[in-house]
Amino acid sequence: MTTSSPALLSADTIRRALGEFQLSPSEQQILYIQQYMGLLLAWNDKINLTAIRDPLEILHRHFCECMFAATAIPVENGRLADVGSGAGFPGIPLKIIRPELQVFLVESNMKKATFLAEVLRNIELPDTKVLVSRYEELGEELSPLDFVCSRALGDFAPFLTWAASQAVAAKQVILWIGGRDLEQVQKASLDWDWREPIAVPNSLRRYLLVGCRKPQPSA
Repeated sequence: MTTSSPALLSADTIRRALGEFQLSPSEQQILYIQQYMGLLLAWNDKINLTAIRDPLEILHRHFCECMFAATAIPVENGRLADVGSGAGFPGIPLKIIRPELQVFLVESNMKKATFLAEVLRNIELPDTKVLVSRYEELGEELSPLDFVCSRALGDFAPFLTWAASQAVAAKQVILWIGGRDLEQVQKASLDWDWREPIAVPNSLRRYLLVGCRKPQPSA
């Protein structure tokens, strides 16, 4: 599958950057990153997908930091929902680096959802679906989930309650957050057992926070 978007970064540049995050991408995965980035930058002139314009910074902040979760957490396969997907981060990079995942991209903004659909038309990522909806309105369409993740939430408490509900039944939650939000998130819901935060390489107080859903009481 090809796209008219140019390769904005060389394969060697992408390989070196991902290597700093303990990732060894295949040639196909590098091609997907190049195609995805080309689409992102082309569409970013029409709708606000990311405030970052520099391709190298996009590579590090969006691709490397998202894909890093695949090395820090066993995310080899299973069902994963990316809530508030926006431009597709972290869901699409995780799908690229872990192709066995079944991924749901949950995005309520129609323009951003249209962009996500365009990415999936240009890049062959089987078992990946865009759901144009607020996450609160979803349940059986997603359940059961092995992983639910987000990078763009402001109000964590209702999200964590929803993810732990019987309707969704997510086993693990993965959050990309800043250091100032750690304590707030860890106290936001009693439904999760939190692991020690994992520092994102080459970042200033950005972390992966992983929680496992506590056993639910019997009815």
